[in-house]
Amino acid sequence: MPDSSHPRSALGVSTVQRLYRAFMSARAALGLALLVTQSLASLMGARPSSWAAWLSLLYGVQAVLAWMLPRWFGGGAWPPPKDRLNLSVRQILISIGVDLVLFSLLQLLDPGGLSYSALFFMPALMAGALLPRLRALASAALCSLVLLGVAMWSVMLGLEGGLRISQAGLVGVGLFVVTLLANELSSRLAREERAARGSLEYARQQTDLNRLVIEEMDEGVMVADRRGLVRTANPAARGLLAEGATLRPGPFRLDTTPAWAPLLRALEQAFAEQHWPDAGRDLLLDFGRGSQRSLRVRMRFTMRPLDGDDLCVLFMEDNRHLEARNRQEKLAAMGRVSAGIAHEIRNPLTAISQANALLAEDCADQPRLEQLTRMVASNVERLKRIVDDVMEVAPGIAPVPLALAVAPLVREYCADWASTQRLPVGDASPLRIEIDRDHDQAVIGFDPEHLRRVLINLLDNGLRHSKPGPGSLRVQLVERGTDWVRLSVLSHGDPIPAEVERHLFEPFFSTRSRGTGLGLYICRELCERYGGRIDYRRHDPDALNEFRLLLPRLASSPVHEVAHER
Repeated sequence: MPDSSHPRSALGVSTVQRLYRAFMSARAALGLALLVTQSLASLMGARPSSWAAWLSLLYGVQAVLAWMLPRWFGGGAWPPPKDRLNLSVRQILISIGVDLVLFSLLQLLDPGGLSYSALFFMPALMAGALLPRLRALASAALCSLVLLGVAMWSVMLGLEGGLRISQAGLVGVGLFVVTLLANELSSRLAREERAARGSLEYARQQTDLNRLVIEEMDEGVMVADRRGLVRTANPAARGLLAEGATLRPGPFRLDTTPAWAPLLRALEQAFAEQHWPDAGRDLLLDFGRGSQRSLRVRMRFTMRPLDGDDLCVLFMEDNRHLEARNRQEKLAAMGRVSAGIAHEIRNPLTAISQANALLAEDCADQPRLEQLTRMVASNVERLKRIVDDVMEVAPGIAPVPLALAVAPLVREYCADWASTQRLPVGDASPLRIEIDRDHDQAVIGFDPEHLRRVLINLLDNGLRHSKPGPGSLRVQLVERGTDWVRLSVLSHGDPIPAEVERHLFEPFFSTRSRGTGLGLYICRELCERYGGRIDYRRHDPDALNEFRLLLPRLASSPVHEVAHER
C-alpha cells in the first residue's frame, strides 16, 4: 500500500521531472565546484590526499554525465512513467546513493583535511523532496551516522575529536530539519498541484458543457469585441448571419459583409454608450435581391476585459420565429380559456334549447311567436356548433391514429357532403373527385371522424368562395413519395389578399360577419395532432385556390374498418 505521506504519489509527472532535473543540475554544479575547490586548495598550499582528489573527480564526472544523459541515468525511460510512485532503484542509487557513498568516503579518507559535512545536505534535500518521509528520514539518519562515525574516528586518531563530534551532531540535527522541511514543502506542493489539476479538470468539463449547451441552443449566441471581430458564434448565429451560405465557426469580422453593417453599427453604439435595452432591439439585415431578415438582438457586456479587450455577448433571434412562438403561446392560452368557457356554455344552451322547444309547442297557432322561436333555435344551433368547434381543438388526451384506407373515405365523405348541400349530380356538379387507381390502396394514420371534419370544413370553405359552375370545386388525392399522401381541395375563385392570407389559420379570424373563424384553424390543429401539415397555395394561371394537406402515410398496417351510419 503506498505511503500517503509520499509527495510523489500526488505530484504530476511534469513536477517530478522539474524537481529531479533541478537536483541533477545542482549535483553537476556541486561536482564541478568540488573539483575547483580541490584545485584551489592545492594552489594555496593545502595538500589534499590523492584519494580525495580522485573521488572528487569521480563524483564530478558522474554528476555531469547523469545531468547530460538523463535517459540512461533515469532508469531507461524519460520522462518517468505516470504509474511510478517512487524514484526507480537506479535513480536512487545514481543520485542519493552515490552522494552518500562518495561523501562518506571523502569524509572518512580525509579526516584531517577539508570538512565535507556540508555536502550531505544535497542527498538530504533530494531524499526529502523525492522520497517518502520514512525513507527520507532514514537517509538523513544515515548521513548523521556517517558524520558521527568519522568524528569518532578522528577522536581515535587524536585530531580534535571533541570539536568534530559537536560539529557532527549539529550537522546531523540540521540534516533532519532540512529533510523534514523539504518533505513538507514537497507535500504541500503536491496538494496544491492536485487541487489545481482538479480545478483545471472541472474548468475543462464546464467549458465543454457550456460549449455543448451553446452549440445546441436555438437562439443565436455570438461574442464580439469593440472592433467588430467576432470571436465565436454558435451554429444558430451563423445561420442567422448567412443567407444561402455557411459561415466558418472561427473568428470573422463584421465589416467584411455589407449585410452586417447594421449589426456592426449597433455594436459600436452599444460599446460607446455601454448600454443596450434589456428587451433588445430589432435590426434589419439586407442580403440583396429582396432577401431580408429581421433580428431581435440583445447584448450583454463582460464585467472585466478579457485579453486586454472588452467583449460583448450578442443574443440573436429571428423575429419570424419569435412572433410564431408568441402566437403559439397566445393561441394555447386562448384555447384553454375558450375551452373552459365553451364547457360552461353548454349547460345554459341546453336549457335555452329545451325552453324554446316548450315555447314552440305553446305557440303553434301564433305566427309571430313561431318566427321568434325559430330564430332562437337557429342561434342556439349556431352557438352549439361554435362550442363543438372550440371543444374539438381543446387540449386533452393525445389522439390515437388508426390505419385508414384514405381513398374510399374521401369518396364517401365527398358524396355525403354533396348530398347534404343538395348539389346537382353528373356533369353539372361543381364537385370533381380525382383519385388515381394507383392510389386507391394508400393508407394513412388518422382518425376517421377527424378526417371527415377536416375535409368537410375545406369543402364548405371552397364552395363558399368559389365561382358557380360545373367543376369549380375539385378534390385530388395523390401520393407524395413514400411518407406522405397529399389531399388537395381546389376551387376556382379570386385570389386571397395577402393581408388575409397571413391570418388564414388563426382562430376567430373571419371575413364574414357571421363566421366563427374556427374552420381552418381546426383543420390545422387536427392535422398537426396526427403529424400532418396543411397550407395554402395560389395557382394563378388556372385561377385556383388550393388548400393542401400532407397526411402521414403508413407503409404496411392493417386497415381499420370504419362503420358509418346512413
